[in-house]
Amino acid sequence: MGTRLNWLRAAVLGANDGIVSTAGVVVGVAGATSDKAAIMIAGLAALVAGAISMAAGEYVSVSTQRDSERSLLRLERHELREDPHGELEELTQLYQAKGISRPLAEQVARELTAHDALGAHAEVELGIDPDDLTNPWHAAWASMAAFTAGAVLPMVTITFSPASVRTWVTVVSVAMALALTGWLGARLGHSPRVRAMVRTVSGGLLAMGITYLIGALVGTNLG
Repeated sequence: MGTRLNWLRAAVLGANDGIVSTAGVVVGVAGATSDKAAIMIAGLAALVAGAISMAAGEYVSVSTQRDSERSLLRLERHELREDPHGELEELTQLYQAKGISRPLAEQVARELTAHDALGAHAEVELGIDPDDLTNPWHAAWASMAAFTAGAVLPMVTITFSPASVRTWVTVVSVAMALALTGWLGARLGHSPRVRAMVRTVSGGLLAMGITYLIGALVGTNLG
């Protein structure tokens, strides 16, 4: 589940950011100019830069998390080696805090310590599985692929739609894509779907509205 949530978080974030950021760029440029080539170039640049940035950002952040997990495990190994009795008592108290009686907590702590002391402490005390640490590459690739898939939609839509309706067609298609992204993420994560859909669509529409107004103002002043 931890691995699944890791790539799910990265994929949903990447897809949402790809849709919103690229849509914001192309809609903003469309507010300033009707030149199809300029809009397409801006969208392509946003796609490439955004995908690389998302992958790098996910890799760095998850690598930091993984380094922290490894540091905590090293500290736990040291404590188990230097003070095994104290660590056994700590594990017993942790199980007691979960509602287990003292005699049973002592028995569970002793048996788990005999089987895998580090694994027992890492799970209960740190919430870490030593054999399944977070993978930065999974998050990076999931985020990059999802960002690219999300960014393609607004770029293609606004480029190949008729000039008179390209902005509105893009807004509608982006809103539908964001709703789908929110629904899918909520479904896979077993969370409320309507709330997720409203959240993603609202943020996307706000971003596109602001960038379009800025592009229109800049385009008018430069023109």
